[in-house]
Amino acid sequence: MAKILKDLLEKTEYELVQGSLETPVADIAYDSRKIAPGMLFMAIEGTVVDGHKFIPDVLERGASVLVVEKDVAVEDKDVTVVKVKNGRAALSKMSAAYFDYPSKKMTSIGITGTKGKSTTTYMVRDIIEKSGKTCGIVGTIGVSIKGKVTPTEHTTPESYDLQKYFADMVEAGCDYMVMEVSSQGIKMDRVAGMEFDYGVFTNLSPDHIGPNEHKDFDEYLSCKAELFRMCQVGIVNSDDPHWKDIVENATCEVKTYGTKEADMTADAIEHINEGGELSMKFHASGLLNGDVIVGLPGRFNIYNGMCAACVGALLGMPQDIILHALEHVEVRGRVESVPTGRNFSVLIDFAHNGVSTESVLKTLRGYNPGRIIAIFGCGGNRSKLRRYEMGEAVGNLAELAVVTSDNPRTEDVMDIIEDIKVGLAKTKGEYVVIPDRQEAVNYAVQNAKDGDMIILLGKGHEEYQEINGVKHHYSEREAVANALASLG
Repeated sequence: MAKILKDLLEKTEYELVQGSLETPVADIAYDSRKIAPGMLFMAIEGTVVDGHKFIPDVLERGASVLVVEKDVAVEDKDVTVVKVKNGRAALSKMSAAYFDYPSKKMTSIGITGTKGKSTTTYMVRDIIEKSGKTCGIVGTIGVSIKGKVTPTEHTTPESYDLQKYFADMVEAGCDYMVMEVSSQGIKMDRVAGMEFDYGVFTNLSPDHIGPNEHKDFDEYLSCKAELFRMCQVGIVNSDDPHWKDIVENATCEVKTYGTKEADMTADAIEHINEGGELSMKFHASGLLNGDVIVGLPGRFNIYNGMCAACVGALLGMPQDIILHALEHVEVRGRVESVPTGRNFSVLIDFAHNGVSTESVLKTLRGYNPGRIIAIFGCGGNRSKLRRYEMGEAVGNLAELAVVTSDNPRTEDVMDIIEDIKVGLAKTKGEYVVIPDRQEAVNYAVQNAKDGDMIILLGKGHEEYQEINGVKHHYSEREAVANALASLG
């Protein structure tokens, strides 16, 4: 669907270097390998690769428009060249224009925070769909449109891909769109120029701070806070100590939820264990009134449930729909229970830092297990601090740690494990080291006793292990099934 260049640039500051703004644009690409005749190439000076060096290649492939961040010499005067200050922001705004601003054709909800984004996203989706509407999802688990899930590389995909997913949602008849808005996605301008109907803040703790992510906590917080200058209504967790910093410069109406004074409050909190099915219960007051059961374990799911209930109430969803959706919610890889047919429990969770690990283990402790056996590793090419903190959290809160691999990426698994052991050494917790993750799961299952809870941490919904740049198939659910089958 060809568009005219000037229409794509309507919300972007630019300088026309050569050529015509009336040039037709067949499509947009930021990857030189995807260029075909008549397309626009967005040259971005990235942190690893400078897209400008591929300009000769894209011209050979027939690119008719170049959007650049720095001066380039193009001999072919039939090629239009436009210069912008920020290529990533320009890509986001131009992609939205190319797909005719699809997010504006749906009610849009963006969720940010350190923890709880995925779970809350699915809770909100379930509330909307149980009301008879259709809702698309973008997040860690991938893009979900009417039951079809497409895996994505980033929690918040690159802006062109994101806008294409929105267009697919509109074409599929989605009334609503709910997405995880990562701090990295905001920093990298993947949502630049977007306007959300609702912005949501779950919580904030140090994470994603390192050479390839955020330089410090202040930058991390600042990126999260940016969402509340991009939405009409902000919904924030007023129990989080950083919530006032998050909304300090907000341009939206602000609604709050929490256990103290807020627009929606929760009290009379209970842990429920009915035949191995773990859930939570609380009494809500304010935007929603009455008893609420959240069909997932853990105090943090009280907050996720409150947050989703706030969104549902503000969307005007009937209270009985909200209550039913929360009670029957299921989120893949988020304190996900795996049936064992045995007298011990197995759960899968995506926790991959110290804070979320501590949170999920304290959650299990609330159900009085015989022992907690935690199987975990840490990702390669990420902050070592995360390894120390996860090791310490597991050592303090689990009776047994089974230390194994996660996504080692380009690091040696044993080097990562040595870092984890630094954290474990600060505790009195027992541990064994089994580098192969399937063997680690086998060991935990074979040594489980009645009343034990085995928790597999870090992989969650993922269906792979990344080793030396290659993604090998691996599923926690399959690993558990294999281990249970080995028991006979």
